[in-house]
Amino acid sequence: MRITVIGTGYVGLVAGACFAETGSEVTCVDVDVEKIDRLTRNILPIYEPGLDSLVQRNQEQGRLTFCTDLPSAVRTADVVFIAVGTPPDEDGSADLRHVVAVSEMIGIHLARETVIVTKSTVPVGTADKVRAAVAAQAKYPFHVVSNPEFLKEGAAVDDFLKPDRVVLGVDSDFARTVMAELYAPFVRTGKPVIFMDIPSAEMTKYAANAMLATRISLMNEIANLCEKVGANVDLVRKGIGSDSRIGPSFLFPGPGYGGSCFPKDVKALLKTSEAMGAPMQVLRGVENANDRQKSRLFEKLRDALGEVEGTRIAVWGLAFKAQTDDMRESPALTLIDALLQAKATVTAHDPAAMDEAERRLGSRIAYAKTNYDSLDGADALVVVTDWNEYRFPDFARIKAALKRPVVIDGRNLYDQAKMAQLGFIYRSIGRGAA
Repeated sequence: MRITVIGTGYVGLVAGACFAETGSEVTCVDVDVEKIDRLTRNILPIYEPGLDSLVQRNQEQGRLTFCTDLPSAVRTADVVFIAVGTPPDEDGSADLRHVVAVSEMIGIHLARETVIVTKSTVPVGTADKVRAAVAAQAKYPFHVVSNPEFLKEGAAVDDFLKPDRVVLGVDSDFARTVMAELYAPFVRTGKPVIFMDIPSAEMTKYAANAMLATRISLMNEIANLCEKVGANVDLVRKGIGSDSRIGPSFLFPGPGYGGSCFPKDVKALLKTSEAMGAPMQVLRGVENANDRQKSRLFEKLRDALGEVEGTRIAVWGLAFKAQTDDMRESPALTLIDALLQAKATVTAHDPAAMDEAERRLGSRIAYAKTNYDSLDGADALVVVTDWNEYRFPDFARIKAALKRPVVIDGRNLYDQAKMAQLGFIYRSIGRGAA
């Protein structure tokens, strides 16, 4: 099957490489000439475990190509995926200008009966806009499908190749048949392909992210209350996670969610709900709770040090989560902004996000080659991201390098009793002071 993916961002690049891996001929299209040139040389714009080898292998075997020639890529395709960005507009709603513009171009260059798939995260009603934009230009029959993605950054390749489920919004037998054939290699173990109407498919993506964001924010608020009443959130998490109605996933407290999906999708869903006269008060609370949670690390640091002005702080972790270089809406950015406003200096380390951090922050902070290099002469260490190399550090080395033995652990990586025994002033989330 010949597939064209328009957009080589996170979703488009992962989708294109994974479809090629199962034998399809895939062309990924982007308007960014420099980006396409780098991709053809196997230089990826994102860090995602396993993706670089997937791209390289499928390019070498001729199944995956990158280009800027959208007309040619559309004319030869059986299926066209729209995977362009849908950034939040000023009012929080999803900006669909790129989706509509691409749809018009697809309509102009259709040369056969084609299935057009929205892969970008888009609000309910987007498929109708895509259909109208294509129909205004097209001279050949086409079918519109909604196929939301459910990829976790840091595990996107496995998520695509071995999905929990595939959701497909279709309204024609032709589209249903084509999409079932396309996804058959990914669901051989029996995972479901769930066909539904298009509005339900569009809603499913937002509902899933809203549910997960709610679990995170609720658990963070439970952790904050645990500190007040003397409870240990680690034990509470185990107690409720063993309930089959709840389960253990997304119950670890932390400094708040970030990334490219949850913040943007929560805002977009809130905007849609308000526009439709069905305001989502719970979800509004989730967003507010997350905004508050991102300030917790600075508050704990200020409490431990007494005075932040003039201090030097080491920060371990800049990406919003481990196994990615994505810093969009990262809690580390909130922490660093607060530290700089308080006239502290910051030295940071991250295994993957250093280039992205320098692009965003420039010379406002210092960058360490290793996590230990960030500690020399620092008044405190704040752990923001749960990278594996931060989980079992040399605590004697940490204590010797710090001016004061203060550690703020935003991911509850370390044992409280051990940290107290070693003489650290230690703060974590939902476990009280050691």
